[in-house]
Formats: sequence, C-alpha cells, structure tokens
Amino acid sequence: MRVLITTDTIGGVWTFTRELAEQLISRGWSVHLVSLGRLPSPAHHHWFERTAHAWESRFSWAALDAPLEWMDENDRAWTATAPRLTQMALEFGAEVLHSNQFCFGALPVNIPRIVTAHSDVLSWARVCRGSVLEDSPWLTRYLELVRRGLAQANAVVAPTRWMANSLAGDFALPSPPLVIPNGRRIPEVLGSPRKMQAVTAGRLWDEAKNVSILEKVDSPIPLLLAGDVQNGPAQTADSPHGVTLLGSLASEELLRVFRESAMYICTSRYEPFGLAPLEAALCGCAVLANDIPSLREVWRDGAVYFGDEASLTDLLRRLWKKPNELAAVQSRSLQRARTFTAERMAVAYESLFRRWIAHPEEARICPAVSV
Repeated sequence: MRVLITTDTIGGVWTFTRELAEQLISRGWSVHLVSLGRLPSPAHHHWFERTAHAWESRFSWAALDAPLEWMDENDRAWTATAPRLTQMALEFGAEVLHSNQFCFGALPVNIPRIVTAHSDVLSWARVCRGSVLEDSPWLTRYLELVRRGLAQANAVVAPTRWMANSLAGDFALPSPPLVIPNGRRIPEVLGSPRKMQAVTAGRLWDEAKNVSILEKVDSPIPLLLAGDVQNGPAQTADSPHGVTLLGSLASEELLRVFRESAMYICTSRYEPFGLAPLEAALCGCAVLANDIPSLREVWRDGAVYFGDEASLTDLLRRLWKKPNELAAVQSRSLQRARTFTAERMAVAYESLFRRWIAHPEEARICPAVSV
C-alpha cells in the first residue's frame, strides 16, 4: 500500500506526521512525505535522511517552498502546491492521500483523500480572542480553501471530540468527522535524575499557548519555557518575567528536559489535543493543565487543573510541599499518557485508509479549484 502524506514542519503537526509515517512504514506501507510551509531545518533533514536510509525504497520525501493556508501569503497555498502534489501522487502511484492541510481534500486525484484537522483559524479566534476575525482578502482565501477541501475530502479526522464538534459547527461537512487521538512513542530512560522544576513548551508569540500567564505566577520552583521566541524575521515576543527561556530545542533535547523535570504546565487556552504534555507525561512529569474542555477530554483524571495564575500558584506550592501527592499525579499522568500509543493511532488510520482503498469507486475526481 502506498500513501502520500502532506505535513508542515512546525510544532505538533510535524511530530504527529513523523510518528504516523514511521508506524505505517513498519507495518508494510510505502510513504511519500511532502513538507510545506517553513522549509525543513537540519533536524528535519536528519530525520528524512535517516528514515530513507533505514527503509530505502519504502520512504521518500520532498520539501516544497509553499505557504500554508493560515499564513499571510496564502494566495499561493493552493496554486504553488496543488499541481506538484497531483504530479507526485501520479508518479509515486499513491493509493491514498493523507493531508494535514485542509485544502488538499480537493486535490484533483482519483484516489481517496483523507484530511486531518489539527486546528483551524475560526476556533482559534473564538477561543483566543473571543470574537470572529475581521473580513479581509486573507480570511476570504482561507475560508474558501478550507471549505472546498473539507467538502471534497472523502473523510475528515480530528484528534479530539472537541475539535471534531468545533469543526462541524463552523463548516459544512459531507459527514461527521472521525475522532482518532494522537499517539506518541518515546523510549523509556531509566535512572534519569529529576529536578524540582516545572517546564512548559510552546511558541512564545502564539496567543493560544498563553505562556504569559507564567509571568503572574509566584512559583516556589524554577519555571522553564522551551519554544520559538520569534515569529518571522522581525517579531520577537517578550519573555515572561521569572521564567528561564530555553529557546527552540531539538526533539531529543526537549525530551531530556522533560525527563529532568518534576512537572509540566500546559498553559494553553486553545489546544485541540496537545502533544507536548503527552511527551512530558511519558517522560515522567506530572501534568498541570489549564482547565479547558479539550484538555479535560484528553487527560481526565490524569492531570490536575488550574483556572488562572492564582490557582496555578497554589497548585505549584501544594505539589512542592507534598512529594507524595506529586508522585501520585506523576503516576496518573503517566498511566493516562500510555493509553495514547503511536501503535493504536496507526492502526486506526491504517483501517481508515484500507477501507477507502477497498472502495475506489467512491473516491471521486475533484473539479479543478482556483483560489
């Protein structure tokens, strides 16, 4: 079986795609992976080359210098990419397209097109700004790209019921979205020394990550923040007072920090799933999560919750003073995290892909789209 997967190189979408691709290849699939948006970093190239070397003809990749739907220059998101993807699908002999961008649900190829909705601009604006976005040519193009892609996709997947419901409320879908939770596989490292410190990971400039809340927290333990501090060449966000910035870390470096830390703080006000807290919990951190519906859905009693800077301060102080309670939260977080396996995620996607491949007559050719 042969699948063409589109991805981007930013944040959780990349981590999700890497996990899924590795799992599918190990299960006998051939994967052609196409990255979009920001060009791959040396770390991305290292993974591409290592995976190609390990699996030879079963893995290939390409990087396109083309914007994503939500980026400022989204007038090129379709026109700069769709013809090349169509040709790649033909040359690769793809039997299914799995797109991690909305618009390619409308790619004019006669194979099933599966779209995974990791997040979207409308739900982001509603949660982060409490309002709808002002009309603009950029927003008009974004909505047109998303609507056409969702309308033409054979199936739409979301990582949580919250995200599925949000998407269905904002866009007309041919059928209800399926829910397949994200999964992660992290090698266990025994005997790693752990410090009484709390870490969070997120782009400093991203309103959704809400890391500015840390500036108002009176923490009894060190607070560490890993992630990009700059959005583009000229926009650098201010660092929260009292927080140690680690900058953008490679995956292995970030996991090392998680293994050294006692707690992970998920500050996000908008988080359709959240792979960073999952990684941290698999590394042994207690998860302290902002009390929002999507994080409640994912973590249930595997996390402890806060609602503002005062309750987060109280929570940090309580766990600092009560090591037995901290150990209990760490154990619950780990047990919950272990239910989100990469294997379970891959089995669900593989089943979906095979179901559509078995019924190729239902994978209609889409009309040409001009946006």
